[in-house]
Amino acid sequence: MDKEALYRKIREDLHALIRDCGDALANYANASALLYHSLPNVNWAGFYFFKDDSLVLGPFQGKPACIFIAPGKGVCGTAFSAKKTLIVEDVHQFPGHISCDARSRSEIVVPLIYRDSLYGVLDIDSPRKSRFDAVDAANLEQIAALLLTRQAGFPECRG
Repeated sequence: MDKEALYRKIREDLHALIRDCGDALANYANASALLYHSLPNVNWAGFYFFKDDSLVLGPFQGKPACIFIAPGKGVCGTAFSAKKTLIVEDVHQFPGHISCDARSRSEIVVPLIYRDSLYGVLDIDSPRKSRFDAVDAANLEQIAALLLTRQAGFPECRG
């Protein structure tokens, strides 16, 4: 399956998982599991949410991670502060990289922005150098937007 087809399938699966649920915790937990188990060559997939002047660890799949990241620090904090997706081909070359899993070699971080408000980041790591590209960025931005917009209007999960 080519990369675009894979992401189309992931978006369809995610939509099915979250269509009747506005509970953010449940939706982000399912999204992290779906991304982790669907994307090849990934060793961490999850979310950090902005709270009390820090990015705080949210639902994720992979090895235990840093709980707090300051805006502007590491790849996550840098993408958050810049309000733009950041692709790092080799995390060992990124100044100030915060290492939670020594196996990680590359990383992509997508800021969670909804109606001009910044909520956090989607973070995905890979043990393979140069794993992520513009196709990943565009599709992960769509996935982030889907998660953010599906929360509105659903007070709780139905089922």
